[in-house]
Amino acid sequence: METVINAPVTLTESAIQEIKRLMADDGFDQQKFLRIGVKGGGCSGMTYILEFDQKQDNDETFVINGIPCIIDKAHGIYLVGMEVNWEGGLNSRGFTFNNPNASKTCGCGTSFAV
Repeated sequence: METVINAPVTLTESAIQEIKRLMADDGFDQQKFLRIGVKGGGCSGMTYILEFDQKQDNDETFVINGIPCIIDKAHGIYLVGMEVNWEGGLNSRGFTFNNPNASKTCGCGTSFAV
């Protein structure tokens, strides 16, 4: 497995804790990686992807605090420098994305434009 030395994205401590909690679930497939990516759609043009998935030929691999991660090489330009956070509060719950490459973001926090 080829591993990129410098991770193109960062995970906050709360995001790391939540991802590790999900990975510790009895039914978790240990062969899967955390996929961080983008896809077309959403109110601002592109939407973030954060899911567990199998590695594909076009993926770059890296590890953040013991979490095996993958990013499609074509998505890297949109994600370099991005921070993924987990918010567990009553008013706001879920993963959020702070992307310095986004020229416009949406109130939903998962859609952006470049």
